[in-house]
Amino acid sequence: MVGTLIPILGDQLSPDISSLSDADPADTVVLMMEVAEETGYVRHHKAKLAYVLSAMRHHADRLRDLGWRVDYIRLDDPDNSGSFTGEVARAVERHSPDRIIVTEAGEWRVAAMLGAWDTRFEAEVDIRPDTRFLASHAEFDEWAEGRKQLRMEFFYREMRRKTGLLMDGDKPAGGEWNYDKQNRKAPPSGTLDMPRPIRFQPDDITREVLDLVAARFADHPGSLDHFHFAVSHEEAMRQKRNFLDHALPCFGDYQDAMLTGEPFLWHSLLSPYLNSGLLDPLDLCRDVAERYAQGKVPLNAAEGFIRQIIGWREYVRGIYWREGPDYGDRNFLNATRDLPAFYWTGETDMHCLAQSIGQTLDHGYAHHIQRLMITGNFALLIGADPAQVHRWYLEIYADAYEWVELPNTLGMSQFGDGGLLASKPYASSGSYIDRMSDYCEACRYDVKQRTGADACPFNALYWDFLARNQDRLGDNRRLAMPYRSWEKMDADVKRSLRASARAFLDRLDAGGEPT
Repeated sequence: MVGTLIPILGDQLSPDISSLSDADPADTVVLMMEVAEETGYVRHHKAKLAYVLSAMRHHADRLRDLGWRVDYIRLDDPDNSGSFTGEVARAVERHSPDRIIVTEAGEWRVAAMLGAWDTRFEAEVDIRPDTRFLASHAEFDEWAEGRKQLRMEFFYREMRRKTGLLMDGDKPAGGEWNYDKQNRKAPPSGTLDMPRPIRFQPDDITREVLDLVAARFADHPGSLDHFHFAVSHEEAMRQKRNFLDHALPCFGDYQDAMLTGEPFLWHSLLSPYLNSGLLDPLDLCRDVAERYAQGKVPLNAAEGFIRQIIGWREYVRGIYWREGPDYGDRNFLNATRDLPAFYWTGETDMHCLAQSIGQTLDHGYAHHIQRLMITGNFALLIGADPAQVHRWYLEIYADAYEWVELPNTLGMSQFGDGGLLASKPYASSGSYIDRMSDYCEACRYDVKQRTGADACPFNALYWDFLARNQDRLGDNRRLAMPYRSWEKMDADVKRSLRASARAFLDRLDAGGEPT
């Protein structure tokens, strides 16, 4: 019998989690659970499952080393009930706690489970805020109240003021809040000096998990052959230092760039560790700001990285919780097409998609421009069902938890919320991809052609997207220029573009490779 039972969820892998903050290790049992309900509610990438399970097991050892008593339930335990609630019920029977303390869940689905515990168990249930985030739910709601548009830029400025990061008194460092215009350089011609992330070799715990995932989730997408993730706090810290020392100085310049055969470039690869708890977001941002203060990195790199974390990451979490469980049902553009089968194979002649999807299947990773302007852009242009796109992103990326993935996918990428999050749809023709990557050089399609069998499909699809959605998007001020260009086109050119797009979409719908 113990006084307190503290369930720790798979994205709460920090000893500083709020549920542990004032507990007495001598009178507490920490419960960690690998449950089928979480591993199977979508078909998670094999590497994502392996990462989460191995990180959980390593974190349990870390807690034990810190003096906590950990009751750990493995996925293959024959008595495993398969659900959080079922495992808490079994733990209550084993330990007879007076109270259950848990940090709030990161997703609506799990929050509903936790919310039912106070009537399910006789023990007192205390659900605490997740203090790993800068903005509480109430703080974000207070900021959003009365605003017609919830633009991230203005929320980000509040977070800068709150933290003091990159601030000179009450003014932003360098005189500007945002240096994004400096962060759009095309990829460099040479890659010999490109930094490389650490590839961690699996230890005994990880090898056991890899075998479990390979056997139990053989039908899930992705590969385990390239597994490289840090699975402990110590390894995540090593990857953090590697990024700060070698990649951060050029991160700003090339954060939007894409290169064939180079999945990582100057990106940090730290988002899985931030989202699961192995790294503290504010500590990371403070380290970045310190590198700028020491003159080791330029301001555009430091600001661009910090904005992604205390700006965008905090902002999408606020949107997710403010909008509620039905946010994922929104479909402003009435898009209904099935996501093409090659999103699960990478087998397509469109080189940009083959590269972005191929590396995703290999590594469970793609950086933000590959997600937004390659896989997301294509899904948007063809009119893919945003619910299917959301599910794919949730399944396929190692850093994907619904609170961060859903607003990014449905709101930013697919414009499914009609502009609540993004000021315009992020749609483009092949010219953007050509400018920001070398993908078009190796493609069987010609990015300079707009119609015909050899034309880049993005070109006709872009104009067809604008045309078929003009009733919904025609008044968008940020689309005024492309719509003026469309109106000025010769009628025959318009017909040719739309016919070319139609032919491509018909081939796509037929299920074959659209060539």
